[in-house]
Amino acid sequence: MIGNLYSFSMKYKSRPIEFKSIKEMPANERPRERIQEKGPKGISDIELLCIILGSGGKNRPVQDIALDILETIDLKGGAGVTPTDLSNVPGLGLAKAASICACLEFGRRMTYSGWKNMRSPQNIFDAIRHYGTRSQEYFLCIMLNGANELIGINVVTVGLVNRTLVHPREVFAGPIKERATSIVLAHNHPSGNLLPSSDDLSITSRLRKAGALLGIEVLDHIIFSADSYRSMLESGEFVVP
Repeated sequence: MIGNLYSFSMKYKSRPIEFKSIKEMPANERPRERIQEKGPKGISDIELLCIILGSGGKNRPVQDIALDILETIDLKGGAGVTPTDLSNVPGLGLAKAASICACLEFGRRMTYSGWKNMRSPQNIFDAIRHYGTRSQEYFLCIMLNGANELIGINVVTVGLVNRTLVHPREVFAGPIKERATSIVLAHNHPSGNLLPSSDDLSITSRLRKAGALLGIEVLDHIIFSADSYRSMLESGEFVVP
């Protein structure tokens, strides 16, 4: 089970790129300079993609291309994106599309296999914190094996979280395929208010019942923002269905 006592110190902030081109930005604000100063964990998803891309197209700045790529990844899931999916992004050629897919797959292999001891909400939050910078609500399913090791993260829905959108069929499709033994539910609150809504509580209860029938335990439901989180388990809101 997930423990009950945790601490959080590091803050992760979103840094949208507002200039028309990277060259127009102050030198210390450019993604490559910032990753040297802050490290990979200290910069946004858009900045990471800008670094991978290197430059934009003839008619599109790199940050616009990066934003389209990020939206495609969010809709398809990182592990499921192919060069063909990215070929629809204006300004992105096949070579760079292949590079993005290679980076995603390499990161998946290295990251998921490296996440051990996912036994606390803090550990889970560290794995999903980058979703806290999104402007819409993302409902996530974090899949764990019998040793509580991370084997995958699925984006179930994007947009308003409610009973209609968050259907057990969509939540448990990935865990069944990956033979997960347990899952943790999570979704971000862009407003920063981490208190669960009545829908949040209802969805949690419904999915716990579904998980019990399938033999896949729902360990917790984490509500998070860009810099903090709330575990329904440790807050006493993870009631028995």
